[in-house]
Amino acid sequence: MSNNKKVAIIGSGPSGLTAGIYLSRAGIDTTIFAGNQIGGQLTTTTEIENFPGAWNIKTKEGLMGPELMDIMQKQAEHFGAKIEYQAVKLLEKKESKFELNTSFGDKFEYDAIVIASGASARYLGLPDEGKWIGRGYHTCATCDGFFYKNKVVAVVGGGDSAMEEASYLSKLCSKVYLIHRSDNYRASTIMLERAKNNLKIEFIEFSLPTELIIEESKFKGVKIQNTQTKENTNLILDGLFVAIGHVPNSNFVKGVLTMDEVGYLIPRKDLLLSKLMMNEKIELGWNKYGQMSEVEGLFIAGDVEDKKYRQAITASGDGCRAAMDCEKWLED
Repeated sequence: MSNNKKVAIIGSGPSGLTAGIYLSRAGIDTTIFAGNQIGGQLTTTTEIENFPGAWNIKTKEGLMGPELMDIMQKQAEHFGAKIEYQAVKLLEKKESKFELNTSFGDKFEYDAIVIASGASARYLGLPDEGKWIGRGYHTCATCDGFFYKNKVVAVVGGGDSAMEEASYLSKLCSKVYLIHRSDNYRASTIMLERAKNNLKIEFIEFSLPTELIIEESKFKGVKIQNTQTKENTNLILDGLFVAIGHVPNSNFVKGVLTMDEVGYLIPRKDLLLSKLMMNEKIELGWNKYGQMSEVEGLFIAGDVEDKKYRQAITASGDGCRAAMDCEKWLED
């Protein structure tokens, strides 16, 4: 393959950095646009125990989130990937090239793009909550629930994600409170009933968290207000999990790529599969590049399209597939 091909990766989480490692090792001129938070959501977590290999055999401990992402960044840079510490504000197709407009007002052109911009968890907007993310205040039970074995936690939310988080935590924790602002839930009937029938889960309805309880520089719980009586109560907890949704970071490709009602991007294979199910005619070889979007040369990876798993390891797998698809597409 010609060495003058240039590829940009938008995003610097596990999917973006994995794609950067694969593409730069293939001898492709690779630039990673890090955005506002290099390392993505993993930089807001503490110890990571479920990423294969990120484990200290002697101490039996996982790596800290920022440490793992720093290693991945240095690995990508070692093989030649360049890091641009700015966000992409707009992506446009310009004949056979793609033009990126950045937060600094710069413009760049590339032959192919890997979109790995991730998704941002919705938080409650409580005072000083940013200081306690990963330190008692979390957005992923699968990631951080292990640290609360036999402890008391709460989940905030009313959709399927909240029910799943509460059910998962009930297998580890001694008690799980589920806090919701009303008695109307967006969760499916089966998920709601499963949570309500779980003896370890106690529902606290018509309630909203208003403030984190911090004592002696440690997380101790949350203050909640009844939405009907306006009465305030202190709920003593070891950990608080927020499950009120994620926002995919996809605004910069609005009008360029197909996305669902929330903003998650849809890979080409899924779009074409939908056409196939509707008995519409599709082109030959539609599944050749699994991570390609409907636009030739634009590839999608990680949480910007994955609303089901949202794990570091699945994002890295997406980044690997997108990079290999991109390399093959450039060759073809």
